[in-house]
This record gives sequence, structure tokens and C-alpha cells, in this order.
Amino acid sequence: MATTTTDAASHAADAASAPGMPQLDFTNWGNQIFWLLITLVVIYFVLSRIALPRIAAVLAERQGTITNDIAAAEELKAKAVEAEEAYNQALADARVEAQRIIAEAKAEIQAELDDATAKADAEISAKAAESEKAIAEIRAGALESIQEVADATANEVVAALGGKADADAVTKAVADRMKG
Repeated sequence: MATTTTDAASHAADAASAPGMPQLDFTNWGNQIFWLLITLVVIYFVLSRIALPRIAAVLAERQGTITNDIAAAEELKAKAVEAEEAYNQALADARVEAQRIIAEAKAEIQAELDDATAKADAEISAKAAESEKAIAEIRAGALESIQEVADATANEVVAALGGKADADAVTKAVADRMKG
């Protein structure tokens, strides 16, 4: 056991006599470069065979998703433009149809108004004709009444003056006077 203690002590003395860090000791550099190269090769193979293909697959998947999303967005945009055009066309068609319906309704109303006006005119004409007929009858009746009154008055005037009047002569005289 004493030998281990002396070996450790001598080794500690050697380490204390070595200058600086052991990684910077030129006597160990060959070993360090060898293990560095092995570690870099292992890291390279791990990255190139495992990690980078997975990263590339994820990036490719993302790119594909982005491309698909952009294509879908463009397709939806085209559909939206088509829908807007269809909406505008439908709106224009609806306006034309509304104008046509309004024109038809106006024509119908005008025809009904014309029919109603014609009926009213016919009724007014019929009533006017009836009124004129009634007026003509009243006038004729009035003329007859006037003639009868005139005849009676003339007979009374002649009788009051002391003469005898011929009824036919008085009627003829009154009729001639009424004619003008």
C-alpha cells in the first residue's frame, strides 16, 4: 500500500511540474486529434444518416403543405371571384326582371285604367243620353204645358174682351207664335 501512496505522490508531483492545461500539452495532441477525428466522423454519420434526413423530410413536408395551402388559397380566390361575378350577374338579372315586372304591372294597370275609364265614359254617356232624353221630355212637356196655358189664356183674354174665340184659330195662332 505504501507503493501506491508513493506512486500517487510522484504522479501528483509530475502533474504539478507540468505547465498549464493537459489539453495544451503537445505530447498529448496526437491522441486528442485522433479522438477528435473519430468523434467528428461519428457526429457526421449520425447527422447525415439520422438527423438531417428527418429535418429534410420535415422541411419538405412543410414546403408541400405551404404549396398546397397556396394552391388551395388561389383556387378559393378564383372561386370567390367567380361567385362574385355570378352574384353580380344574378343581381343584374334580378334588376332586369324587376324592371320587366314593373313594366308589365304598369301596362296591366294602364289597361285596367283604360277599361275603367271606357266603362265610366260609357256610363256617363248613357246617363247623359238619359238626362238629355229626360230634358227633351221635360221640354216637350213644358212646351205642351205652355201651349195649353197660352191657348187657355188667349181664350180667356178674347172672352174677357167680349168676343167669342174659335178654339182651332187660337191654337193655330199660338202655335205660329211659338215657332217664331
